[in-house]
Amino acid sequence: MASPTTTDEIAVPDFLSGGGEMGKLIRSKNWSKTPLGSPDTWPQSLRTTVSLCIASNFPISIAWGPHRVQIYNDGYWPITGDMHPASMGQDFKECWLSAWPVIGQAFEEAFLGQTRFLENQRIFLDRYGYKEETFFTFSFSPILDESGGVGGLFHPVIELTQQTLAERRLNILRVVADHTVNSTTAKEASILIMECLKDFELDLPFVLLYSISATGKEANLQGSVGIERDSPLAPEKINLEEYALKSWPFTEVIQNRKAVQVEELGKIFGTFDCGPYAEAPEQAMVFPVTLHGTAQNNYFLVAGVSSRRSLDEKYLSFYELLSASVSNALTKAKAYEEERKKAEALAEIDKAKTVFFSNISHEFRTPLTLILGSLEELLSKHNGEIAPYGKEAIETSHRNAMRLLKMVNNLLDFSRIEAGRVQAQYQLTDLAKYTTELASNFRSVVESAGLIFQVKTDAIIQPVYIDKEMWEKIVLNLLSNAFKYTLKGSITISLDTAPLSFVEGLGVRLRVKDT
Repeated sequence: MASPTTTDEIAVPDFLSGGGEMGKLIRSKNWSKTPLGSPDTWPQSLRTTVSLCIASNFPISIAWGPHRVQIYNDGYWPITGDMHPASMGQDFKECWLSAWPVIGQAFEEAFLGQTRFLENQRIFLDRYGYKEETFFTFSFSPILDESGGVGGLFHPVIELTQQTLAERRLNILRVVADHTVNSTTAKEASILIMECLKDFELDLPFVLLYSISATGKEANLQGSVGIERDSPLAPEKINLEEYALKSWPFTEVIQNRKAVQVEELGKIFGTFDCGPYAEAPEQAMVFPVTLHGTAQNNYFLVAGVSSRRSLDEKYLSFYELLSASVSNALTKAKAYEEERKKAEALAEIDKAKTVFFSNISHEFRTPLTLILGSLEELLSKHNGEIAPYGKEAIETSHRNAMRLLKMVNNLLDFSRIEAGRVQAQYQLTDLAKYTTELASNFRSVVESAGLIFQVKTDAIIQPVYIDKEMWEKIVLNLLSNAFKYTLKGSITISLDTAPLSFVEGLGVRLRVKDT
């Protein structure tokens, strides 16, 4: 024998058929105990609206009659949170009293016959036992009853909370990256990170950044946002070798090498003030920050959780991305700092090298000058005073001493160039003639090696200002290299006039070509 049906299930009207879970709830509810009365007494306008509502997948709620009785579908169900199922059939204003400062005026105006539309409204809803920051786009549209008056409101809703929060948090990550891109030291990067995070207290009510000392025994506060420095939550120094009950779990973070969630901040640190809301945060995340290229933890990032948002998966994901952004910013700044130190050290080495070359060149020139003086004095004697084989040895010594002096002078010139103290001595010169004379020094040695040697110079009408010694070094060095690396074929040196990009009008162009 079939069990008897309950009073609530007797004679369910056809218009309430279907509708998923909310359809079942509506059919099972004893509406006679509400201001609407039994469904078979409902006016056709309400029946039609309810039928459309529960058949739709779009989040829709209906508020009907002077008591604003609420009926909603499956799509709207998640919006009610923990207020469900009591919210079904409840006075709409009573149910959404926490949202009334934002939606109240639009609701009342709609009941007077004016459709109202509100886009991406920030609303603090009390649907999970706390004031939750949410965002909604919705409308209130009047529903005319059989008398021609407004019988109720049609209320479709789109919750945009996660999309809006995602955009807001993505902007934080972008600002951190942009704000720290030019930081040149880890300390500067730390300051810039803290400076930009102070503008995002809705998602980051407070942020602390600690660095680990070189000994690894102490954590030092680099910056704080939202919390006063040297307060119970933000001590200047934390001993990492001693466990402290009322402190951040840095030791646990180091041991596990992963983030730690801290609950009940008020019990741990005592009462504290922290914006942007009247309720201080009760949760925080502590992240290890390891710089790329290092094997150990270098910093700790402590971030407070908004007192008006739950620490859901997407909120945690944002914190992880923020920690990664901070790590990247500090890593880049640290790398830049180390490169600069290396460059400064190399510059010091170069400076010392230049000073050494300059000093030793001067030291070499003195004995060389004395040697050359003695050799030249011997060479000036009459032929009979020195044996022929002796004079030949003196000439060889003199020639090599001159070569050595030239090398010392080149070394001195190099040191002057390195030190930025070289000074050109310009004079008007017939450059074609002078270059030809310099090149002629190589003709015999080049041709004796079986190579073809060509010198091509255009007629240059006006003399050119050059430093003759510098020009000599250029020509001779280029020809010397060409001869050294050319085993067969030819070497050609040419001089002509040509338009040059770095001077106005025509310039003089020297080219050395070899095979």
